[in-house]
Amino acid sequence: MPVIYLETLIEAPIEICFNYARSVEAHMKSTEQTNEKAVSGVTEGLLGNGDAVTWEATHFGIKQKLTAKITGMQEPDWFIDEMTKGAFKSFVHTHRFEEIDDVTLMIDVFSYEAPFGLIGSIANLLFLKKYMKNLLEKRALELKKMAERTE
Repeated sequence: MPVIYLETLIEAPIEICFNYARSVEAHMKSTEQTNEKAVSGVTEGLLGNGDAVTWEATHFGIKQKLTAKITGMQEPDWFIDEMTKGAFKSFVHTHRFEEIDDVTLMIDVFSYEAPFGLIGSIANLLFLKKYMKNLLEKRALELKKMAERTE
């Protein structure tokens, strides 16, 4: 199972970073390049433990829907969202936050299984992992900008 690991230092309190990471509005702003929108479930505000949201976005020129559910949360240290329906065979995205002096370390761990068996494995090697890492890096950078502007 491929894993993408990212660390982002944010000059803002842990609570602000945690809340931006689970904000539906911040998620849509941080994924503007894919025109991502919340279309059902929790479609505004902060996601809480047990909440689900269906996102609609365009990836590789194809409009897709993906439903994710918050399956665990310890505020403001971490939360986990897992795909319940969508293009991947599966994914688990762990969001962790650590306070270091006056800075928050935001850690993303994204584990996933590509769909379509062998074809999906080949696609992952050729482009999918790079695409997902780039998407997560852009999202993290945008969340960093939002949190630091708030601070």
